[in-house]
Amino acid sequence: MSTELHTASLPAILDLEASGFGRGSYPIEVGFVDGQGRSFCSLIRPVADWQHWDERAQALHGISREALLAHGRPPEWIAAEMNARLAGQTVYCDGWGNDYPWLARMFDAAGMQPRFRLDDLRRLLSEDEAAGWHGLTEQMRRELKTERHRASSDARILQLALQRLRQQRAGTAAL
Repeated sequence: MSTELHTASLPAILDLEASGFGRGSYPIEVGFVDGQGRSFCSLIRPVADWQHWDERAQALHGISREALLAHGRPPEWIAAEMNARLAGQTVYCDGWGNDYPWLARMFDAAGMQPRFRLDDLRRLLSEDEAAGWHGLTEQMRRELKTERHRASSDARILQLALQRLRQQRAGTAAL
């Protein structure tokens, strides 16, 4: 099947990378792909009280704290961009239990409220689809030859996997 993105009726998908997991962790990169296939990605400059750092997380995403300090954008700028681009939409993520608190932490640091709603991508899947979701996303990663574990590329993979599921549903319905 083609991995070309035909975005008619595809939802916006968001992904976050973080300094680690659990207490004290914070977002370090946000990326999303909107319903028209346009992507946005930015490193997030840590604010003064964001000190937690997990070397294992860095090994996974490949982003150093030094890179964030040198190239990250302030949370205020990122929150404003996200609100401008995603206002009024429901945006989906595959790690809601982690992504929601990280996104809230960034918006809190920016002194803003999101003008969009973040929801769990699993709400869009049947039980059978949810059971095979990880395998499908790994297949998409291989097909696209995406080795990088970064926010915007992960969001694109999730959106393409959802598109593939919808194409499979349509094919099954046509039989």
